[in-house]
Amino acid sequence: MTEMNQDDARVQALRGVVERVTAWQETAPEGTTREELDKALHEAGVTLTEEQQELVTDQISRQEEVDVDQLADHSGEGGPA
Repeated sequence: MTEMNQDDARVQALRGVVERVTAWQETAPEGTTREELDKALHEAGVTLTEEQQELVTDQISRQEEVDVDQLADHSGEGGPA
């Protein structure tokens, strides 16, 4: 079994959060999308900055693809996985 570093764990956790919220909220209003994103991030133990959360919420609400790798690249701006 290979050891996962913190960056890989963050990417994997963020990917799971985005997939969960996208699947659950495709037609939900933006406020509901944000609430579900906050809940999913909390459960995954991952934090994002307010700007990152707004960006992800907007992208999911518009049914746009979220670039999880780019989001995770700014790990200094959010919390660890």
